[in-house]
Amino acid sequence: MSRKPRKAVFPVAGLGTRFLPATKAVPKEMLTVVDKPVIQYAVEEAAEAGIDHFVFVTGRGKGAIEDHFDLAYELEATLKARGKTAEIELLKPSRPAAGAASFVRQQEPLGLGHAVWCARDIVGDEPFLLALPDMLIHGASGCFTQMMEVYERHGGNVIAVEEVPHEHVSRYGVVALNEKFDDRTHSITGMVEKPKREDAPSNLIISGRYILQPEIFAKLEILKPGAGGEIQLTDAMIELIAEQDFYSYRFEGTTYDCGDKIGFLSANVALALSRPDIASKFRPVAELLLKQ
Repeated sequence: MSRKPRKAVFPVAGLGTRFLPATKAVPKEMLTVVDKPVIQYAVEEAAEAGIDHFVFVTGRGKGAIEDHFDLAYELEATLKARGKTAEIELLKPSRPAAGAASFVRQQEPLGLGHAVWCARDIVGDEPFLLALPDMLIHGASGCFTQMMEVYERHGGNVIAVEEVPHEHVSRYGVVALNEKFDDRTHSITGMVEKPKREDAPSNLIISGRYILQPEIFAKLEILKPGAGGEIQLTDAMIELIAEQDFYSYRFEGTTYDCGDKIGFLSANVALALSRPDIASKFRPVAELLLKQ
């Protein structure tokens, strides 16, 4: 039986240059979608899937992330003194249990693969979840919860994928498929980073959610820089496919790329409209703005 992942890794060392000047002093992962930082959505998604240890790969200027996932004693004491119990409850999801959050530095911007490798000693010899926090996935059930069901059936490595129009495949990492297990799950035979449309093995792209075996760290350690002169996670997975099973899972939900201005704005509107507490008040405002 496959070991159940207990830890999740969140690479949060990026500079967020696409959101300057907002990210000059504020980490891009702390930009809010409605009333929660982007990073908190990914952490809550992992917690829903049963994860009990959260590993953040940070960089300089990211102290606000560490503070966010900590006890805000003065704030909570003030709220308690004022009888604001509802507000105190809102803070609980951003406070992991003592010792359940770890922070490690990626000193140089050497790519996603390098960021993942920086978490190797904390993850150890265990399977783990990997979430790219910029990719906010919204649905009735968390993407990781769905992926864990696939992992429990098949083990190996599980990659979340979604369909895009064929003319857009050159923007993404694309998977090549083999055996079909159900309408949403296939075995993976390969991956191609940003292929030309005519060279793409499918129109299923990698969506920023992974369940990976610890052997990926050994591949990353010896990997030479790839596209952009960076250590690419996709290259390491391609190496590991020859030795381990990989499965794609086409999850149920919608992805919002919050590292992009349009994706970030779309996430705010979509999640506001999905919230029972504010949707009825926000919808007429949104409709009025669309008429202008």
